[in-house]
Amino acid sequence: MNIVSIYTGYMLDIIFGDPYSLPHPVIYIGKFINYIEKIIRKIFKTEKSLKIGGFFLNFIVVFTTYFVTKSIVKLSMNANYYLYLVVNSLIIYTIFATKCLKDEAVKIYNVLKEDDIVKARKQLSFIVGRDTQNLSKDEIIRATVETVAENTVDGIIAPMMYIFIGGAPLGMMYKAVNTLDSMVGYKNDKYMNLGFASAKIDDLFNFIPARITACIMAMASLLLGFDFKKSIKVFIRDRKNHKSPNCAYPEGAVAGALNIQLGGTNVYFGEKVYKPTIGDKLRDIEPDDILKTNKIMYLTSILSLVIFTFIQKVI
Repeated sequence: MNIVSIYTGYMLDIIFGDPYSLPHPVIYIGKFINYIEKIIRKIFKTEKSLKIGGFFLNFIVVFTTYFVTKSIVKLSMNANYYLYLVVNSLIIYTIFATKCLKDEAVKIYNVLKEDDIVKARKQLSFIVGRDTQNLSKDEIIRATVETVAENTVDGIIAPMMYIFIGGAPLGMMYKAVNTLDSMVGYKNDKYMNLGFASAKIDDLFNFIPARITACIMAMASLLLGFDFKKSIKVFIRDRKNHKSPNCAYPEGAVAGALNIQLGGTNVYFGEKVYKPTIGDKLRDIEPDDILKTNKIMYLTSILSLVIFTFIQKVI
């Protein structure tokens, strides 16, 4: 019945997205991370020991999330079969971020079409970690395309893969890993040591999903009439053009498919960070590339759902 819950959860996400009026599990995971971080900092007081503390932070948050989710699912299963289907589907629904990712990108697209750069920078700041106050129109488009491409992995395909392997508990466990990385996995003075484990563990969890996503993105590009061959060529050629061992794969697949160039210098917390470029600048990037990336993201999620289902049935 996990398949039924996966498809139900996926469809709920496609239809409703993340309701802003309702509390989301990631919010509570985030609060738990903040709580445990304070305890860790009281115990591990030197910068050197904080690196060890970071592993404890991950262990506590990740496995607590897993066992709490597993307990909820098991209790519902023991209580009533139909209750289990509802609870399991709802948990899986909260793990996916397909519609939310698309909606946030479209908001930026709509503002750009109105030529309101200031508002576009503000809208972009809600979904990226880089500084946005001085970005040009092209840089805003590039940042949005990069974000949708990257988050196709950690917001859709990676959690989907883990849900197929271990149900809602493993999917929510992955969500905890990803939330830890987004909250403490920075290479700044505050988190250089404490966030070391979070960044590395997130890289490990996304290693296989990132490569799967790039391949399926290329397939989606073919079906959508984009540049299939260039998609494959670029994600293979430029796969190392990123500080992350995973991000260049989906970014490369999208850049190649759309014949645009991603990457380059960004500003984080006031500091310039140079990133190698990904893809070839065969044409100037434009607002419609945001919508094209959304199409690739949506079709990639559908193809992944079908492929994972087939693999599970065969195995």
